[in-house]
Amino acid sequence: MLIELLLGIIALITSAIAGVIGFGGGMLLIAIMPMFLPASIIIPVHGLTQLASNASRMVFSLGYVRWEFLPRFLVGSVIGMVLVGYVLINVPMDYVPAAIGLYLLLNLWSKSFSRFISRFENYYLIGFLQTGLGLVVGATGPLSLSVLTKQLSSKDEIIATSSLFMSISHLAKIPVYGVLAFNILDEIGLLTFMVVGSVLGSFIGTKLRLKANNDKLIQSIKILLTLLALKMIVAVVFSTY
Repeated sequence: MLIELLLGIIALITSAIAGVIGFGGGMLLIAIMPMFLPASIIIPVHGLTQLASNASRMVFSLGYVRWEFLPRFLVGSVIGMVLVGYVLINVPMDYVPAAIGLYLLLNLWSKSFSRFISRFENYYLIGFLQTGLGLVVGATGPLSLSVLTKQLSSKDEIIATSSLFMSISHLAKIPVYGVLAFNILDEIGLLTFMVVGSVLGSFIGTKLRLKANNDKLIQSIKILLTLLALKMIVAVVFSTY
């Protein structure tokens, strides 16, 4: 019971962080979970917890979601899930995080690259990449966040719409990772604490974000995305030596 309560509190804190800046909570949570749980249940528990976190964050900001982007993202997500599930899962993905990191850096800070890539950027492609690659590599959520940050000027629209996209990406993981075969009843206590913690964290984070300065928070998102991109590149570079 103590571990369940502790993980519930950790889920609350990480979900609140994501509620303010739009990402990062899930990565922090999965980095902490191995300290408390066996490896066999980390992925399904994390996936269900993050689904609750992202979906509740979207619900608490429902009025800010840009629904017109959803159909294109959804089509791309379905195609990405099918192709990765049947084809790309057998292809080495060691360098994909570095490619994502480089894309994020150039997209955020290079005006010439941003203008060039905008000819090809669309939500079909972003849905395909975020959901498809998300099945085999981590930290693909910032892909849509970087595009939304360029196209939208409201921090709340950016994070609410990104939460919708990430909810879809997490839903795709359920059948692929076999979460449906995972015996939820065996871990119902743990899941209850972590899901409730995630929802409360989303509520708190959303309230804090709504009070935050729009321009400063968007700039903070760009800086944090930059740090994440650098971390992804460095991790790949050092893993090759």
